[in-house]
Amino acid sequence: MEKFMRYGLSFATSLVAIVLTGQAISAENKATHALAMHGEPALPADFTHFPYANPDAPKGGMIRYCVIGSYDNLNPFILKSFRTTARGVIDVIFGNLVFESLMIRSADEPFTLYGLLAQSVEISDDRKVMTFNINPDARFSNGDAVRPEDVKFTFELYAKKGRPPYSTRMNSIEAIEISGPHTVKFIFKESADREIPLIVAMTPILSQKSIDVETFDQTTLKPMIGSGAYTVKEVRPGERITFARNPDYWGRDIPAMRGLFNYDEIVIDYFLNTNSMYEAFKKGLCAIYEETDPVKRQRAIDFPAFAEGKVVAEKFKNGIPPVPRGFLFNTRRPVFKDVRVRRALAKLYDFDWANRNLFGGQMKRTGSYFQGAELSALGVVASAGERSLLQPFAQAVTPDILDGSYRPNEGDAAVSGRKAYREALELLNQAGFELRDGRMVDANGNPFTFEILAASDLEARLAAIYQRSLARLGIVVRIRMLDDSQMQQRKQRFEFDMVYASLGFSGTLSPGTEQISRWGSEAAKTEGSFNLSGASSPAIDAAIDAMLNARSEDAYIDAVRSLDRLLISGAYIVLSQYDDQQWLAYWANYQHPEKTPLTGYYLPAWWQKPAK
Repeated sequence: MEKFMRYGLSFATSLVAIVLTGQAISAENKATHALAMHGEPALPADFTHFPYANPDAPKGGMIRYCVIGSYDNLNPFILKSFRTTARGVIDVIFGNLVFESLMIRSADEPFTLYGLLAQSVEISDDRKVMTFNINPDARFSNGDAVRPEDVKFTFELYAKKGRPPYSTRMNSIEAIEISGPHTVKFIFKESADREIPLIVAMTPILSQKSIDVETFDQTTLKPMIGSGAYTVKEVRPGERITFARNPDYWGRDIPAMRGLFNYDEIVIDYFLNTNSMYEAFKKGLCAIYEETDPVKRQRAIDFPAFAEGKVVAEKFKNGIPPVPRGFLFNTRRPVFKDVRVRRALAKLYDFDWANRNLFGGQMKRTGSYFQGAELSALGVVASAGERSLLQPFAQAVTPDILDGSYRPNEGDAAVSGRKAYREALELLNQAGFELRDGRMVDANGNPFTFEILAASDLEARLAAIYQRSLARLGIVVRIRMLDDSQMQQRKQRFEFDMVYASLGFSGTLSPGTEQISRWGSEAAKTEGSFNLSGASSPAIDAAIDAMLNARSEDAYIDAVRSLDRLLISGAYIVLSQYDDQQWLAYWANYQHPEKTPLTGYYLPAWWQKPAK
């Protein structure tokens, strides 16, 4: 992975006034056109569009996306049914079609924001005061102007009735002041970290006039008012949602939006399983099909339309760490509370067999939560800064992970050999378990047994491989298949022993506040948070805090690597495998820009070829 400095991650601490319209205001104020978490933005002040967007892309046509699952809600900001909210309303894959934020993140940089609803922003050196000037042209879809009052209302409403992480953002805000007809100022608490201004800038803004505060926290199928490029055209609960491009969309000509959201209509169809969705794709009912299984890729496009050139298969390079995937322990369950138990079981995933028999040997073993990046602790000796940060929590990191000698089990002799089983058995014995008559039992003779939830055929096959490995130590594993909606409900309520899961839609080169929701102690107690594992560790909290408040590149890397060491040592997930390329098949009447951004393929920049 390239060094951080190549992505403009040097640190700056001067007072800056940041102008987001492409025009610098004065050299003495160190004005710039965007806000980067670390260092300077990659795009010049006079940029006209993102490099991964085609400003001349034709507008019009429609696209039909297909997803697995169901939906029963159009409000993505509440806890109730948020995991079954309709896709596309706010969406990291299809784009935020309905709602917008004050600034928008570039998909080609680790963490840099450019202007959207905000026309300009000024931030103090210590990042404790931030003032946004809202673009006077910004409008909601009903024609109402986006006002500072809407911004203030949004944050206060999220705090009262929103879901995590929106509900916790006011915890870092001392006050929100309306200081002009288009100006809103945020004053942050002393305890606020250095990332919170960017998180505030990316928060979707609601229309105060259109919201019923009393019923906001209730599931709804009534389309909501946003400022985005699309409005909800048709709702067929659980089956389909259709979005229509707003012909009066206010932001179509601002630099950050040029070349994006090109379709007149976007349809998202829901399917019960992958097989039915794939069959729909073959018939042209779905425009795009992504396959993560390398073996299936070779068979998936064996149908007439592909042979005739009507369907294209393409690989996209992804420049960020892979999504951490694997068998996730729910440490709220007594059987998984002891870290020695989790470390033992983490040794017994037979990656080599799975890779050889399920993936044609094309996968790589995941060993780090920031795999392949400079942030990864894998194979790296802990620096003096890391050791200082971890010193109060000496027992939380194992010696081999601290000295960089740790490697995840892989290769022909890894799990199939005796070494991993011998080490696992020793750890289980230390935790109070023993092997009696071929069964693993605790001190009271109770059998070691638990359940793995799976939501797809692939997950079930991986679970069966893991089940077989654990059976060799007398551990009884049950596998239960659920549909997508059932799985989401179980995850939301933390009602599972173990689940094959991934942490988010993508990895990151700029871990920040989202790590609190994934690993923070408070999130472990908050229903609906993304801390599925229930991790609750003062060491992890301290590492995240150090990361969010780092003022130098070295301090930031030390903090993230420390977090990586703690997560690996804590064995919260039996990390499995990854592929550093994205594979898409799509119908040839769709087209994308030549440049692929850092995060991989970017669907909001695609368009439909005009009919000849």
